[in-house]
Amino acid sequence: MSETVTEAPNAPTIASSIPAEELERLTDDIVAALKTVYDPEIPVDIYELGLIYKVDIADDRQVAVEMTLTTPNCPSAAELPGMVEGAVASVGGVSGVNVNLTFDPPWDQGRMSEEARLTLNLW
Repeated sequence: MSETVTEAPNAPTIASSIPAEELERLTDDIVAALKTVYDPEIPVDIYELGLIYKVDIADDRQVAVEMTLTTPNCPSAAELPGMVEGAVASVGGVSGVNVNLTFDPPWDQGRMSEEARLTLNLW
């Protein structure tokens, strides 16, 4: 079993053998770690940019991250997935990380948080 960490309000809840308190801490720490990763060309972290599509925490505390880039031709394509892997791997209790890069669906500005829009003055 795994627990899916998403922003979707109606995301399915999957039973996990990880105690709820630990799962909440892992989730919070993973999100905090993701917020330390910035696209070198944009002064906003990748989480607020909406580049993280899904984070799954398995019962063995392996973490699978599904992410995208602002464009398939992003100059940071070679480095960002590794940066994400390193950031999530640094979270205490995480036993391993797998980052999957996808462009389905393609990223668009509608995925950005209000905080990112404010920072980039995109209203």
